[in-house]
Amino acid sequence: MSDRITIRPATEPDVPVIFGFIRALAEYERLEHEVVATEDTLRQTLFGPRAYAEVVFACVNDEPLGFALFFHNYSTFLGKPGIYLEDLFVRPEARGRGLGKRLLTWLARTAVARDCGRLEWAVLDWNEPSIRFYKSLGAMHKQEWQIFRLTGAALVALADQGRL
Repeated sequence: MSDRITIRPATEPDVPVIFGFIRALAEYERLEHEVVATEDTLRQTLFGPRAYAEVVFACVNDEPLGFALFFHNYSTFLGKPGIYLEDLFVRPEARGRGLGKRLLTWLARTAVARDCGRLEWAVLDWNEPSIRFYKSLGAMHKQEWQIFRLTGAALVALADQGRL
């Protein structure tokens, strides 16, 4: 009997599982020190009055072994929404079984069904296995774009400029 792979949306009772995936991803990316999220903040921002993102799981025999967290962005050039994939992670013991591809296929279908103009994400420059995988799916590496980010004190400092 073969394993049954399914994709399902996360629900509020899945918050501990989501948090576990986030911590595992942070460990893989060597960024554990940057995780300040808690189960409570995830519960509020994913399932509260305003959901800022969505999560789906790739399950093998109903056990979540991969996850994707995504949200909508907008392309002014296309005049359409897009989907931004913030995180995709498959547990190491489940890699090579097609879960990552199933998650990306589900996201592509969702983008098409929602009339989105694109599906995009970022990948760390050292993550060669993921880069090869994404290219094998036909994804383009947008080398001319660089990500800029304001967080913490720099974000607050800019927000405070010009206050009366």
